[in-house]
Amino acid sequence: MTEKNNYIWCKFKNFLKRPILNISFVRWVFVLIYKCRGRKPWSFGYSVYKFNCVKHIVESSLNFFSQEKLPQNYGFGLDERIVEYPWFFSRLKSSEMTILDAGSILNHSDILSMSLLKDRKLHISTLLYEGFPETSNVPSYVFEDIREMCYKDEFFDAVACISTLEHVGMDNSFIYTSDKTKMENDKYAFLTAASELKRVLRVGGTIYLTMPYGKYQNLKWFQVFDSEMVKALVERFSPSKFSETYFKYENSQWNYSNAHACRDGYYFDIRNEGEVQKDRLAAAQSVVCLEMVK
Repeated sequence: MTEKNNYIWCKFKNFLKRPILNISFVRWVFVLIYKCRGRKPWSFGYSVYKFNCVKHIVESSLNFFSQEKLPQNYGFGLDERIVEYPWFFSRLKSSEMTILDAGSILNHSDILSMSLLKDRKLHISTLLYEGFPETSNVPSYVFEDIREMCYKDEFFDAVACISTLEHVGMDNSFIYTSDKTKMENDKYAFLTAASELKRVLRVGGTIYLTMPYGKYQNLKWFQVFDSEMVKALVERFSPSKFSETYFKYENSQWNYSNAHACRDGYYFDIRNEGEVQKDRLAAAQSVVCLEMVK
């Protein structure tokens, strides 16, 4: 199967699964199978289980993130979304009503249905049509490169850019699009995106950014940020206020960490490595989360 045909087939399968996975009993069966088969990352039922966990944490247990102390076995076998989503929602302010989702990370039915997004105006900006936009409460769904957006200056109260910058300037034709013009290899293209995200953010508004962090890796379709890249990103945005948070998957669970402890973090890419890790590492071993005020 060619790369393009594989891309189309994956999108078609996802399109068919979406309505099915909104049925509670079907979700229960998926999770049961996932657990019975050893809770292996990316196996059957993994995504359903993961989003069930994310929704539960965000709606019932955000105090873990407010106190910056995660419980034992937190996020066992789950990828970085289990810390990125709760971190974002624990920081999102009630006054931030008009929000840009740069990269379409919030575009999941489990996320959009959360009470913390109720009554907010959410605008989604992403590279191309995914095949299943969840538009029930989304007033805007724009297809564009976030390095050159259509929005006017200072339009948003907040910007969420969760695990997206690492894909900017990389080979997005590998997974996300069949457009060969997006077959890039520009390590610092994310700086252009940072400038554009700052442009559309109002003065006093906040941008919430997360990226895989550790020892630099270029995995063709994305890259792992190192300390120099994070420094360059912060300098380009030049925030009036700034905070950074690090998480690390270690001893089969996620915990709060720091830049030094995460400096050698790596990315387990199941597409290339295949074999599941003994500790059930699903993707990034470490992530950096930046909260920057314009």
